[in-house]
Amino acid sequence: MTRVPALDLVGVHKTYPGAAPVHALDNVSLCAAAGTLTLVSGPSGSGKTTLLALAGGLEPPTRGEVRIDGVDLARLDEGRLVRFRRERLGFVFQDFKLIEVLTATENVALALELRGWKRRAAHEAARTALRRVGLGDRLDRRPTTLSGGERQRVAIARALIRDPLLVLADEPTANLDGESGHQVLTMLRSATREAGTTVVVVSHDARARPFADQVIHLLDGRLAAPGLDEEAA
Repeated sequence: MTRVPALDLVGVHKTYPGAAPVHALDNVSLCAAAGTLTLVSGPSGSGKTTLLALAGGLEPPTRGEVRIDGVDLARLDEGRLVRFRRERLGFVFQDFKLIEVLTATENVALALELRGWKRRAAHEAARTALRRVGLGDRLDRRPTTLSGGERQRVAIARALIRDPLLVLADEPTANLDGESGHQVLTMLRSATREAGTTVVVVSHDARARPFADQVIHLLDGRLAAPGLDEEAA
């Protein structure tokens, strides 16, 4: 029996209205199987971040369908969509999105506490998750005292702690040096193999290509043939 794709974008269009409407995506389709890593590449302004926003249910498409594990996001009201994102999705951002006044443990535990976990259990799970990403000696450190690579590892621990079906990563290596970027990509790749998580990475970083099961190229909001945007990506 054929498995339902973890992520399925079908003929997606996104237009931002205005005096001069912006056509951010034009008939884009993407299918990501469970336990795979998809890289979305392309130059700035090609629609990569818009695609990620639609895939995460953060914005609706103008036309087309976005399905996660067979669920059409357009059929969910706002409350159900928020719960779906909280329970099924993980997000990793270029600028980490950590809460500066919280420790690494508290930042990760918050993802569980928002789902109703008791504080003690959430903190123990968070400490375990941080040890898995090599931050066992940084549990009580605040983000401002961590390096960029360490902060991104906290963000990855937070994204993965709920065992999400799908993780969406927006330029996760953009602010990192070569070694830290490689570590982050290795962690995301490991999540696909060890937990069956599906990962979609938007990135200009050519270092991400060897980690990907498939590479999707965007150019001016449209799917481009592989290689056409290599110079600009």
